[in-house]
Amino acid sequence: MPEISVRPLSAGEELASSLKLTKVAFGYQSGDPSTMPEVKAPLEGRTVYGAFDSTGRMIGAMHDVCHDQWWGGRPVAAADISAVAVLPEARGSGTARTMLKVVLEGAFERGAAVSALYPTASAVYSASGWAPAGQLRTLELPTALLATVPMLSRGGRTLTVRPADPSGGDQPAVCELYTRVARAREGLLTRTGPSYAETTWPSGVDGMSLAFDGDTLVGYASWSRGSGYRSEALLDVPDLLAVSTDAARELLAVLAGWRSVTPTVRLRPLDFDPVTPLLPWESASKIDLRPWMHRPVDVTRALESRGWPLSRRGRVTFHLHDPIASWNDGAWQFDVADGHGELTRTGTHPELRLHVAGFALLYSGIATPAMLAEAGLLHGPDSSINGLELIRPKSAAQLLDYF
Repeated sequence: MPEISVRPLSAGEELASSLKLTKVAFGYQSGDPSTMPEVKAPLEGRTVYGAFDSTGRMIGAMHDVCHDQWWGGRPVAAADISAVAVLPEARGSGTARTMLKVVLEGAFERGAAVSALYPTASAVYSASGWAPAGQLRTLELPTALLATVPMLSRGGRTLTVRPADPSGGDQPAVCELYTRVARAREGLLTRTGPSYAETTWPSGVDGMSLAFDGDTLVGYASWSRGSGYRSEALLDVPDLLAVSTDAARELLAVLAGWRSVTPTVRLRPLDFDPVTPLLPWESASKIDLRPWMHRPVDVTRALESRGWPLSRRGRVTFHLHDPIASWNDGAWQFDVADGHGELTRTGTHPELRLHVAGFALLYSGIATPAMLAEAGLLHGPDSSINGLELIRPKSAAQLLDYF
């Protein structure tokens, strides 16, 4: 295997070179990256890594995006992997796997607990401990069908809808509602930090429709108008979030009003929310599923920084095998009580042996211990494997953002 070195990139020429590499790999048609303002200084909220061969030529690039994810009602520091690109002539040389190991080490040093990514070649990520944990769903529907959603009697309560303040005055309330929805689920991004607008109008959004119950925001839809008004026109709705069925119906009625100029609407519905049961899924003209993968960066932080149900109490010991993060490898004891978890090293020899990919599936609520045993990711006596249910949340993780 050729000699490969990986390190964080400095601003300027190195960063411009990495963006050019990414542009080629993903077919971006934007202008010359060397003229982009972000190459003059480090990209805020992320670390860009470059891989170099023995001659010093850049052959790969990868971004560690500093997100937080909601787990058990608490924000957990994440190292979300993005913009992975390898020079065509260097593919198959182990460049991506080498970058992943170095990026994990850097993420561990900066305090990250977990990591998510959207794979374009899942085998390299599976070999490095990431496990398939879910799918980001995008649904395209005839806009006119939204007008067929029946209105629900409000029992005397009146909801109002209006456009959001384009100067950003409504953005704090919108962020608060998103947090209310996301915090009650597993895995969703907190949408805080430099990548997200918390007080100003978000980039890439043309408008937002807000639903109020009195003075309280109970739902919103953000949308991008796109171009044209004939058969090819499409209204893209990245967020359609509501905390009541009434709010969901009001917002769907607003979107239905676009049917004369945007025959198609694109939605990204959450599982088990007020909107999803109202959608005519069977009439979708297109359903796009983008798989995403998850793994722990640091199992101690992953288990101790997230919240746990107050009713959950117990202890389990297990041996974790992590092929590239040595700090995770070894024998552990996990205790949970009163909404808190504690993971400590143990000198015993646990009967349960868990692969890091199996840990990721348990942590994300995707698989049970019995499923992991069938998949060869967990080994131990049948009478003991269910002890690892302590690690599994009550609901499966979701993602609503693509990165």
